[in-house]
Amino acid sequence: MLRFQTAGESHGQALVAWLGGLPASVPVDLAFINRELKRRQEGYGRGGRMKIETDRVEIYSGVRRSKTTGAPVALIIFNKDWENWKDSLPVEEKADTAEKYKSLTSPRPGHADLAGCLKYDLREARLILERASARETAARVAAGAMAKLLLAQFEIEVLSHVVSVGDVRIEGDAKWEQIKEACAQEDVLFRCVDGAAELRMKAAVDDILRTGDTLGGIFEVVAHNVPAGLGTHTNWDERLDGLLAQAVMSIQAVKGVEIGTGIDSAVSLGSKVHDEIGYDRSERRFTRPANHAGGLEGGISNGEDVVVRGYLKPISTLRRPLGSVDLETKEPVKAAYERSDVCVVPAAGVAGEAMVALVLAKCFLEKFGGDSLGEMKRNFEGYLKQVRAF
Repeated sequence: MLRFQTAGESHGQALVAWLGGLPASVPVDLAFINRELKRRQEGYGRGGRMKIETDRVEIYSGVRRSKTTGAPVALIIFNKDWENWKDSLPVEEKADTAEKYKSLTSPRPGHADLAGCLKYDLREARLILERASARETAARVAAGAMAKLLLAQFEIEVLSHVVSVGDVRIEGDAKWEQIKEACAQEDVLFRCVDGAAELRMKAAVDDILRTGDTLGGIFEVVAHNVPAGLGTHTNWDERLDGLLAQAVMSIQAVKGVEIGTGIDSAVSLGSKVHDEIGYDRSERRFTRPANHAGGLEGGISNGEDVVVRGYLKPISTLRRPLGSVDLETKEPVKAAYERSDVCVVPAAGVAGEAMVALVLAKCFLEKFGGDSLGEMKRNFEGYLKQVRAF
C-alpha cells in the first residue's frame, strides 16, 4: 500500500516527505524531481520567497544506484530562508533569542491562524501558520514526482494547466497536446493553453497587485492514458472520484473540486452530459466521443483521461489587510501581513498533479500489486490481455 507523509515548516530548517510502498527497481531521476519542484515555484504573481528558495531534493533512503529498493523513501528539501529565521524559531527557549521572536497575534481572515490557535490552545499564531503554509506543498510535489516516475513505467502522464485567474477564463476545453505544449514552455506565466486569455490573466494580476489584494482561480489536472479499472464502486471510501476529491481538496486554499464537467452537468440535461459508448474494433477498446465524466464512472476509471479541477480561493495574506482581533487583548486590529504571493494558481496546479499522481499510484499498486517493478508489469500485462479479450 502506498503511503506518504510530510513534515516541516515554512521557515523551518527543511521540508521532509516520507513515501512507503513503492516497489523495488523503479528508476529514479533526480533531475526530474527537481524540475517538478521548479515548476511549483513558477508562475506570474509569486512573491519574494521564490527569489530566495531554489528547491532541490536530497534522497536519504529507499533509493540506491538510481532505483528504488522497496524500502521507504525519505526526501528532504532544505529551506534557504531558515538562515533568516533560525533566531526567531528556536527549538529550545533561549534568552538571547526572545526579543528576536517574530510573534503574530493578529490572525488573518481565511487562514488557519485563529482556528488552529483555538484548537491547540495557543496564543501565538506563528506556531500554526508555519505548518499551515502552502510551502508544505513542496514536499508533496517531491513525493508526487516519485509517484509520477512509477506511473511513467506504464505510460501514464499527469499534467496541469490554468483554466481561470479571477474571472478571466479560457474558452472551451483543453486538449491533451495543448496541455503538454503549455507545460513545456520555458517562460511560464500561467501555464495556460490560451495565449490571449493568458495575457488577460497577467493584466488582471497587475491590476490586483496595485490594489494590495489577491486573486484565486481554477486549475485543471489531467491524467493521460489511465487504464480502466482503478478504484471501485463497492465501498464508499475506495471510490476513485472520492479519493481524488479529498486529495485535491487537501491542498491549501482549495475550496472546491470538480470531476470532469460536474458543475455544468448539475444544471444540464442527462442527454447532454452522459458520454455515449462506442467500440473501436481495430484497437479493441471501448470509446466515447466526449469526456463529461472526467474519466470516472461509478468511482472507477473508465479508460478516458482523468480530469480533476481545483477551485482556489484568493490567498489569505493581503498587503491591504482585513480586520481582525488581537489574540491577547481581544481589541480590534488589522490582520497581520507577511511576505506573500498575489496569485498562485499555476503552483497549485503542480501541487494538484502531485496529489492526483499519488492517488493513482496508490490505486495502481492496490490493483496490480508486486514487490518489484517487474512483477507489477507482469500483472499489468495480464490485466490488459483480459481487457482486450472482453
